Amino acid sequence: MKERTPSVSALIQDCKRGNPEGQRQLYQLFYSYGMSICLRYAANHTEAKEILNDGFYKAFNKLDQFDADKADFKAWFRSILIHQSIDYHRKYHKTDHLLTDTEPSDQDASLVANAGWDNLLFDDVMECVHQLPPQYRLVFNLFAIEGKSHRDIAAQLGITEGTSKSNFAKARQNLMLLLKHKGY
Repeated sequence: MKERTPSVSALIQDCKRGNPEGQRQLYQLFYSYGMSICLRYAANHTEAKEILNDGFYKAFNKLDQFDADKADFKAWFRSILIHQSIDYHRKYHKTDHLLTDTEPSDQDASLVANAGWDNLLFDDVMECVHQLPPQYRLVFNLFAIEGKSHRDIAAQLGITEGTSKSNFAKARQNLMLLLKHKGY
């Protein structure tokens, strides 16, 4: 007979009490979910695993700040992982040369307007996203996948709103070229 896994709230209570078995089970329960988020921001699997482990470490240390009445654990953990990805990016991908303060031109907009964009498979797009320079990948993920506004992205990354828009437009332009090269 298979042993029953405790509920997320029971595991969180175990973790708050410092129970390593509760931490192990919570880690196993949310590993795949967390890795799917981290892989979008990381350059490779090793980087994603490092971000994920740092995110779990932060989550375990901040569980006293988690309020189940105000937020779902999954959403709270997702937020930690996104912030951890940004912190990792700032620490290890010093790409200030990619930060431009120019607005996307009309030519940029015409290059990214493509009716076939919606017909692509998510995995195909994400494979190409991983090939983007780190700053473009970060802004693309925050805007296109997480749904953050350019204003929020700019505040979070310490750049201007125009830089966020420009980096997003360049990310889309590069993605289109990568996808075109793949035969799309």
